Amino acid sequence: MLKKIKIYGSIFILLVIAFFIFKSLSRNEVGDISLGFFTLKDIKVSSLGDDKISGVTCHIASIEANLSLSDPSDSSISCRQTGNITPKMIATINKSKSGEVVFKQSKSIFFKTMKVRRIYDAENQTLLYLSYTTKETDGSYKHSLSTVPLWGTKAYTESTIMLKN
Repeated sequence: MLKKIKIYGSIFILLVIAFFIFKSLSRNEVGDISLGFFTLKDIKVSSLGDDKISGVTCHIASIEANLSLSDPSDSSISCRQTGNITPKMIATINKSKSGEVVFKQSKSIFFKTMKVRRIYDAENQTLLYLSYTTKETDGSYKHSLSTVPLWGTKAYTESTIMLKN
């Protein structure tokens, strides 16, 4: 029995170590703000490029609790056009109402994940980026939304606007 406890304990410790290593390597960090000397929590700001829409860059701010098995669920996202957006790029994306996941990151060893989902609003010719966590916290699923209008890009089409009027 004691041997099994040692084996399971060792496996658990290795999983925790792997989790923290994976967490530190999982994104492009552009900012790290300490929340104070007496706390182990920091605000991390990372950049995220959309693989299918290379002209969009998102910045995500989230709290990381060092030496904790679970990070807080709160996050914020802001996305902007940082390059060309073409009709060819728009043609490659999922246009369903639920869109598609463009990024995900583990926030806990207990199955909590932060995801960023791209949704295309065809009527308004806008890309929506929704950041959310997959585990309920304090009675709520934490989420944040940012939009990137196609106005002024090669992907913007006058014909869609004419149909609305």
